[in-house]
Amino acid sequence: MAFFTTSDNRNIYFEDTETGVPVLCLAGLTRNSRDFSFLTPHVTGLRLITMDYRGRGKSDYDPDYLNYNVLRESQDAIELLDHLGLDRVVVLGTSRGGLIAMALAGSHPERLSGVILNDVGPVVEPAGIAKIMDYVGKQPVSKTYDDAAKALQHLMEPQFPGVTLDRWRQQAEIQYDQTAEGLTLRYDPALRTSLLEQAAVGSATDLWAFFEALRDIPTGAIRGENSDILGKETLIEMHNRHPGLMSAEVPDRGHVPFLDEPQSLDLIRKVLDAV
Repeated sequence: MAFFTTSDNRNIYFEDTETGVPVLCLAGLTRNSRDFSFLTPHVTGLRLITMDYRGRGKSDYDPDYLNYNVLRESQDAIELLDHLGLDRVVVLGTSRGGLIAMALAGSHPERLSGVILNDVGPVVEPAGIAKIMDYVGKQPVSKTYDDAAKALQHLMEPQFPGVTLDRWRQQAEIQYDQTAEGLTLRYDPALRTSLLEQAAVGSATDLWAFFEALRDIPTGAIRGENSDILGKETLIEMHNRHPGLMSAEVPDRGHVPFLDEPQSLDLIRKVLDAV
């Protein structure tokens, strides 16, 4: 296992395949470095670097839960690149990871050789936010991975028709830890409190300004056909503001595509070719 220590003394877990074109993979809000396990078998020649954000996976929980925010997490990503001695990388950001990628474009564009946004953009749809807040920070009811797989399949079937129970079991193993008492979250439940308090005070951050900072950087966007986070209108406007934007829509997928779909893999390859 590999860790590095941030400037505010938090131990952050990361994985690094060490050879190839460097791609920093940034996971979703409540996810971890295993979020990209469906992608890994389909890519070669890439140096895949994944990290557990503070408060997620194997990384330290932060006693100040307000540090669970995009700007602090983007700084952690830069400090990881510094730790590895990498000047520039392609960033593949899923959901929260895509927001971090846009923040990096605003603060450290010189560190980005390319960006791929997985089902996220400068506008996050309210319906999707409501769904996230319905589960974030709440312990799972399921006691086993098999139970969790059935629950995920039932919940996600409208957005992910036809996805097998075996795939949902793999997803459950990524999201939860198995204990003697049942399944538990693989992240700090205080993440919910952080989100609620940040929402209460509001934010002056203009995500469109961050996105427009990608204008001179090869950029791709993947959208799940049934996404409730990245709307079709937002993707159209993203193309208007970034004329070189490459995009793909993945059928029978919501938030978020697994990244092993043909459309996802094709888009990833196009961005890497442009880089």
